[in-house]
Amino acid sequence: MTKQLSIDEEMKRIWPAVRVGCFQYNVDVKKKNEDMWTYLKKDIFKKTKDAIFDYGVNEIPNIKESRMAYKAFGKDPSRYRVSSEALIRRIGQGKGLYEVNTVVDTNNLISIESGFSVGSYDADKLGESLIFRVGKEDETYQGIGKDEINIAYLPVISDSEGAVGSSTSDSRRAMITEETKEVLTLIYSFSDNKDLEKAMEYGKEYFVKYAGAHGLECWIVK
Repeated sequence: MTKQLSIDEEMKRIWPAVRVGCFQYNVDVKKKNEDMWTYLKKDIFKKTKDAIFDYGVNEIPNIKESRMAYKAFGKDPSRYRVSSEALIRRIGQGKGLYEVNTVVDTNNLISIESGFSVGSYDADKLGESLIFRVGKEDETYQGIGKDEINIAYLPVISDSEGAVGSSTSDSRRAMITEETKEVLTLIYSFSDNKDLEKAMEYGKEYFVKYAGAHGLECWIVK
């Protein structure tokens, strides 16, 4: 069943440009897609390094707007980096990227190319209704490969059980594993431009090509 996602009115009041791009699809998660990694290293790494040279990381389009939104919500974007910025900084520092699985790796490719934070979640581990909102005072969850993450004032995605992910770092509850069969991928946009629509187009292509997505649905929540 297609997930129902809405954006909290208070979040929209603070940052009116907020939107979320959504993909829901079925998949057989694999360990690695060699073609994707070839494309990433040959093309995207170079474009990313050029963007860092041209703008500086903090001023890259869509990272810049995300950092501004974080400040408006009350979170320091230099302490809690938007995930796209963290990925792009790794590339700029020559550290490369972690290889996780075909869904997460494709997720990260879209994030690096677009400058938007992108999160992928095991749809079976989520409630039917989701809301994108600002994290509450003292709110935390267990991060992937991390201890408790302080998600107060971060943009978070939440269901009836509580927050499950954010545009900085996701929780363990709905993380993608090789047992995952249905995925919800979200592109978190704080930009008032057409880059989200572009990312939805190539994102759809990438998930089919590199992650083997099928039965794919796409929509944008405003």
